[in-house]
Amino acid sequence: MRVLIIGFGDIGRRVALLERQNGSEVTALARNPRQMEGISTLRADLDHPATLRDLPAGNCLIYYFAPPPAEGTVDRRMQNWLDSLSPEDPPRKIIYISTTGVYGDQRGSRVDEATPPAPRTARARRRLDAEQRLQRWSGERGVPVVILRVGGIYSRERLPVTAIRQRRPVLRQSESPFSNRIHADDLAHVCVAAGHRRTESTLYNVTDGQQSTMTDYFHAVADALGLPRCPEITREEAEKRLSPTMLSYLDESRRVDNGKMLRELGVTLRYRDLCSGLRKDCP
Repeated sequence: MRVLIIGFGDIGRRVALLERQNGSEVTALARNPRQMEGISTLRADLDHPATLRDLPAGNCLIYYFAPPPAEGTVDRRMQNWLDSLSPEDPPRKIIYISTTGVYGDQRGSRVDEATPPAPRTARARRRLDAEQRLQRWSGERGVPVVILRVGGIYSRERLPVTAIRQRRPVLRQSESPFSNRIHADDLAHVCVAAGHRRTESTLYNVTDGQQSTMTDYFHAVADALGLPRCPEITREEAEKRLSPTMLSYLDESRRVDNGKMLRELGVTLRYRDLCSGLRKDCP
Protein backbone atom coordinates (compact mmCIF):
# COMPACT_ATOMS: atom_id res chain seq x y z
CA MET A 1 0.00 0.00 0.00
CA ARG A 2 1.11 3.55 -0.72
CA VAL A 3 1.07 5.81 2.35
CA LEU A 4 1.46 9.58 2.57
CA ILE A 5 2.07 11.19 5.97
CA ILE A 6 1.37 14.91 6.21
CA GLY A 7 3.11 16.34 9.26
CA PHE A 8 6.23 14.31 9.97
CA GLY A 9 6.65 14.92 13.68
CA ASP A 10 6.81 12.45 16.54
CA ILE A 11 3.58 10.59 15.78
CA GLY A 12 4.27 10.74 12.06
CA ARG A 13 7.61 9.02 12.53
CA ARG A 14 6.11 6.34 14.76
CA VAL A 15 3.38 5.64 12.21
CA ALA A 16 5.94 5.59 9.38
CA LEU A 17 7.92 2.86 11.15
CA LEU A 18 4.79 0.76 11.71
CA GLU A 19 3.73 1.16 8.08
CA ARG A 20 7.20 0.18 6.91
CA GLN A 21 6.91 -2.97 9.02
CA ASN A 22 3.63 -3.65 7.21
CA GLY A 23 5.47 -3.43 3.89
CA SER A 24 3.91 -0.12 2.84
CA GLU A 25 5.62 2.38 0.57
CA VAL A 26 5.82 5.48 2.77
CA THR A 27 6.26 9.11 1.74
CA ALA A 28 6.23 11.95 4.26
CA LEU A 29 5.44 15.61 3.69
CA ALA A 30 7.03 18.19 5.97
CA ARG A 31 8.06 21.83 5.99
CA ASN A 32 11.53 20.78 7.14
CA PRO A 33 11.97 17.12 6.15
CA ARG A 34 13.98 14.84 8.40
CA GLN A 35 15.64 11.82 6.91
CA MET A 36 14.52 8.38 8.05
CA GLU A 37 15.73 5.15 6.53
CA GLY A 38 13.24 3.78 4.03
CA ILE A 39 11.04 6.89 4.06
CA SER A 40 10.87 9.29 1.13
CA THR A 41 10.43 12.90 2.25
CA LEU A 42 8.97 15.84 0.37
CA ARG A 43 9.29 19.51 1.25
CA ALA A 44 6.08 21.54 1.15
CA ASP A 45 4.35 24.23 3.17
CA LEU A 46 0.63 24.01 3.90
CA ASP A 47 0.51 27.80 4.25
CA HIS A 48 1.64 28.18 0.61
CA PRO A 49 -0.69 26.36 -1.80
CA ALA A 50 1.76 26.59 -4.71
CA THR A 51 4.06 24.12 -2.91
CA LEU A 52 1.29 21.53 -2.71
CA ARG A 53 0.87 20.95 -6.41
CA ASP A 54 1.35 17.41 -7.74
CA LEU A 55 1.69 15.73 -4.35
CA PRO A 56 1.45 11.92 -4.60
CA ALA A 57 -1.96 11.53 -2.93
CA GLY A 58 -3.83 9.43 -5.52
CA ASN A 59 -4.87 6.00 -4.18
CA CYS A 60 -2.82 6.65 -1.02
CA LEU A 61 -3.72 6.06 2.57
CA ILE A 62 -3.26 9.55 4.02
CA TYR A 63 -2.34 10.30 7.62
CA TYR A 64 -2.88 14.00 8.27
CA PHE A 65 -0.94 15.01 11.41
CA ALA A 66 -0.10 18.63 10.59
CA PRO A 67 -1.25 21.15 13.22
CA PRO A 68 -3.61 24.02 12.38
CA PRO A 69 -2.30 27.59 12.29
CA ALA A 70 -1.36 29.06 15.66
CA GLU A 71 -4.05 31.76 15.54
CA GLY A 72 -7.67 32.22 14.52
CA THR A 73 -10.59 29.81 14.60
CA VAL A 74 -10.28 28.20 11.14
CA ASP A 75 -7.75 25.81 9.62
CA ARG A 76 -6.78 27.25 6.25
CA ARG A 77 -3.95 24.71 6.03
CA MET A 78 -6.46 21.90 5.80
CA GLN A 79 -8.41 23.75 3.12
CA ASN A 80 -5.24 24.48 1.14
CA TRP A 81 -4.39 20.79 1.11
CA LEU A 82 -7.93 19.68 0.20
CA ASP A 83 -7.96 22.18 -2.67
CA SER A 84 -4.74 20.63 -4.00
CA LEU A 85 -6.25 17.14 -4.37
CA SER A 86 -7.20 15.97 -7.83
CA PRO A 87 -10.86 14.88 -8.25
CA GLU A 88 -9.71 12.38 -10.86
CA ASP A 89 -7.15 10.68 -8.60
CA PRO A 90 -8.37 10.86 -4.98
CA PRO A 91 -6.81 9.31 -1.89
CA ARG A 92 -7.90 5.87 -0.73
CA LYS A 93 -8.64 7.03 2.84
CA ILE A 94 -7.73 9.86 5.23
CA ILE A 95 -6.92 9.57 8.94
CA TYR A 96 -6.98 12.87 10.83
CA ILE A 97 -5.76 13.52 14.37
CA SER A 98 -8.04 15.98 16.14
CA THR A 99 -8.48 16.60 19.87
CA THR A 100 -10.91 15.75 22.66
CA GLY A 101 -10.75 19.51 23.31
CA VAL A 102 -13.57 19.92 20.78
CA TYR A 103 -15.98 18.71 23.50
CA GLY A 104 -15.13 21.72 25.67
CA ASP A 105 -16.03 21.72 29.36
CA GLN A 106 -18.37 18.87 30.27
CA ARG A 107 -18.13 19.48 34.03
CA GLY A 108 -16.63 16.06 34.64
CA SER A 109 -19.34 14.20 32.73
CA ARG A 110 -18.60 11.15 30.60
CA VAL A 111 -18.14 11.92 26.90
CA ASP A 112 -18.58 9.61 23.91
CA GLU A 113 -18.63 10.17 20.16
CA ALA A 114 -22.32 11.15 20.25
CA THR A 115 -21.59 14.10 22.56
CA PRO A 116 -22.04 17.35 20.58
CA PRO A 117 -18.83 19.40 20.21
CA ALA A 118 -18.73 22.57 22.28
CA PRO A 119 -15.19 23.98 21.91
CA ARG A 120 -14.30 26.86 24.21
CA THR A 121 -10.77 27.70 23.08
CA ALA A 122 -9.52 28.97 19.73
CA ARG A 123 -7.19 25.96 19.37
CA ALA A 124 -10.15 23.56 19.77
CA ARG A 125 -12.28 25.59 17.34
CA ARG A 126 -9.50 25.30 14.74
CA ARG A 127 -9.53 21.52 15.15
CA LEU A 128 -13.30 21.33 14.83
CA ASP A 129 -13.12 23.53 11.73
CA ALA A 130 -10.63 21.08 10.18
CA GLU A 131 -12.91 18.15 11.05
CA GLN A 132 -15.87 19.83 9.39
CA ARG A 133 -13.91 20.75 6.27
CA LEU A 134 -12.78 17.13 5.94
CA GLN A 135 -16.28 15.79 6.48
CA ARG A 136 -17.78 18.10 3.84
CA TRP A 137 -15.04 17.16 1.38
CA SER A 138 -15.56 13.45 2.14
CA GLY A 139 -19.28 13.78 1.47
CA GLU A 140 -18.58 15.43 -1.89
CA ARG A 141 -15.81 13.05 -3.02
CA GLY A 142 -16.89 9.77 -1.42
CA VAL A 143 -13.49 9.20 0.22
CA PRO A 144 -13.65 7.71 3.75
CA VAL A 145 -12.36 10.01 6.49
CA VAL A 146 -11.64 8.75 10.01
CA ILE A 147 -11.28 11.42 12.68
CA LEU A 148 -9.39 10.55 15.85
CA ARG A 149 -10.23 12.82 18.79
CA VAL A 150 -7.13 12.35 20.89
CA GLY A 151 -6.51 13.12 24.56
CA GLY A 152 -3.21 14.43 25.92
CA ILE A 153 -0.29 12.57 24.35
CA TYR A 154 2.57 11.49 26.58
CA SER A 155 5.87 9.66 26.06
CA ARG A 156 9.44 9.89 27.31
CA GLU A 157 10.11 12.92 25.09
CA ARG A 158 6.96 14.76 26.20
CA LEU A 159 7.13 14.46 29.99
CA PRO A 160 7.02 17.74 31.99
CA VAL A 161 10.46 17.12 33.49
CA THR A 162 11.56 20.77 33.46
CA ALA A 163 8.37 21.96 35.16
CA ILE A 164 8.75 19.33 37.87
CA ARG A 165 12.45 20.09 38.44
CA GLN A 166 11.58 23.78 38.72
CA ARG A 167 8.85 22.94 41.22
CA ARG A 168 6.15 24.76 39.29
CA PRO A 169 2.88 24.57 41.22
CA VAL A 170 -0.11 22.46 40.23
CA LEU A 171 -3.76 22.83 41.16
CA ARG A 172 -4.61 21.10 44.41
CA GLN A 173 -6.10 17.68 43.93
CA SER A 174 -9.58 18.51 45.25
CA GLU A 175 -10.00 21.23 42.61
CA SER A 176 -8.22 19.58 39.68
CA PRO A 177 -10.53 18.73 36.73
CA PHE A 178 -10.62 15.39 34.93
CA SER A 179 -8.23 15.04 31.98
CA ASN A 180 -7.48 12.23 29.53
CA ARG A 181 -4.30 10.79 28.03
CA ILE A 182 -2.86 8.27 25.57
CA HIS A 183 0.70 7.01 25.20
CA ALA A 184 2.33 7.98 21.90
CA ASP A 185 3.08 4.33 21.05
CA ASP A 186 -0.58 3.39 21.52
CA LEU A 187 -1.72 6.37 19.48
CA ALA A 188 0.49 5.31 16.58
CA HIS A 189 -0.99 1.80 16.67
CA VAL A 190 -4.53 3.22 16.77
CA CYS A 191 -3.75 5.39 13.72
CA VAL A 192 -2.55 2.36 11.75
CA ALA A 193 -5.53 0.27 12.87
CA ALA A 194 -7.87 3.04 11.67
CA GLY A 195 -5.99 3.21 8.40
CA HIS A 196 -6.18 -0.50 7.63
CA ARG A 197 -9.53 -1.43 9.16
CA ARG A 198 -12.37 -1.46 6.64
CA THR A 199 -14.54 1.36 7.93
CA GLU A 200 -16.71 4.05 6.47
CA SER A 201 -16.25 7.66 7.54
CA THR A 202 -16.47 7.86 11.31
CA LEU A 203 -14.77 9.24 14.39
CA TYR A 204 -13.20 7.73 17.48
CA ASN A 205 -12.19 9.03 20.87
CA VAL A 206 -8.60 7.96 21.52
CA THR A 207 -7.56 7.75 25.17
CA ASP A 208 -6.31 5.03 27.51
CA GLY A 209 -9.63 5.11 29.37
CA GLN A 210 -8.11 5.99 32.74
CA GLN A 211 -9.98 8.59 34.76
CA SER A 212 -7.46 10.98 36.30
CA THR A 213 -6.50 14.64 36.59
CA MET A 214 -3.69 16.92 35.50
CA THR A 215 -2.42 16.94 39.09
CA ASP A 216 -2.40 13.12 39.07
CA TYR A 217 -0.29 13.29 35.92
CA PHE A 218 2.35 15.65 37.33
CA HIS A 219 2.59 13.72 40.59
CA ALA A 220 2.87 10.35 38.79
CA VAL A 221 5.67 11.64 36.57
CA ALA A 222 7.53 13.06 39.58
CA ASP A 223 7.21 9.75 41.43
CA ALA A 224 8.41 7.78 38.40
CA LEU A 225 11.47 10.03 38.06
CA GLY A 226 12.21 9.96 41.77
CA LEU A 227 11.69 13.72 42.08
CA PRO A 228 9.79 15.71 44.71
CA ARG A 229 6.18 16.37 43.79
CA CYS A 230 5.20 19.87 42.70
CA PRO A 231 3.51 21.98 45.36
CA GLU A 232 -0.28 22.18 45.18
CA ILE A 233 -2.06 25.54 45.17
CA THR A 234 -5.68 26.67 45.26
CA ARG A 235 -7.59 27.80 42.20
CA GLU A 236 -7.45 31.35 43.49
CA GLU A 237 -3.65 31.16 43.68
CA ALA A 238 -3.51 29.48 40.28
CA GLU A 239 -5.27 32.44 38.67
CA LYS A 240 -2.32 34.59 39.72
CA ARG A 241 0.57 32.19 39.12
CA LEU A 242 -0.21 29.89 36.19
CA SER A 243 -0.04 30.76 32.51
CA PRO A 244 -3.22 31.52 30.52
CA THR A 245 -2.64 28.37 28.47
CA MET A 246 -2.42 26.13 31.55
CA LEU A 247 -5.48 27.82 33.04
CA SER A 248 -7.43 27.14 29.86
CA TYR A 249 -6.75 23.40 30.29
CA LEU A 250 -7.83 23.60 33.92
CA ASP A 251 -11.10 25.27 32.90
CA GLU A 252 -12.31 22.08 31.21
CA SER A 253 -13.25 18.76 32.81
CA ARG A 254 -14.44 15.64 31.00
CA ARG A 255 -14.09 11.86 31.20
CA VAL A 256 -13.68 10.53 27.68
CA ASP A 257 -15.08 7.08 26.79
CA ASN A 258 -12.80 5.01 24.52
CA GLY A 259 -15.15 2.06 24.14
CA LYS A 260 -15.96 2.58 20.46
CA MET A 261 -12.25 2.65 19.59
CA LEU A 262 -11.60 -0.60 21.45
CA ARG A 263 -14.63 -2.39 19.99
CA GLU A 264 -14.44 -1.33 16.36
CA LEU A 265 -10.70 -1.02 15.76
CA GLY A 266 -9.79 -4.17 17.66
CA VAL A 267 -6.77 -2.55 19.29
CA THR A 268 -5.22 -3.79 22.53
CA LEU A 269 -3.55 -0.89 24.29
CA ARG A 270 -0.08 -1.55 25.63
CA TYR A 271 -0.48 1.11 28.30
CA ARG A 272 -3.98 1.07 29.78
CA ASP A 273 -3.04 3.55 32.49
CA LEU A 274 -0.42 6.18 33.24
CA CYS A 275 1.64 4.02 35.59
CA SER A 276 2.21 1.31 32.98
CA GLY A 277 3.27 3.93 30.42
CA LEU A 278 5.65 5.60 32.84
CA ARG A 279 7.25 2.27 33.73
CA LYS A 280 8.23 2.06 30.07
CA ASP A 281 9.35 5.69 29.80
CA CYS A 282 11.05 6.03 33.19
CA PRO A 283 12.84 2.69 33.80
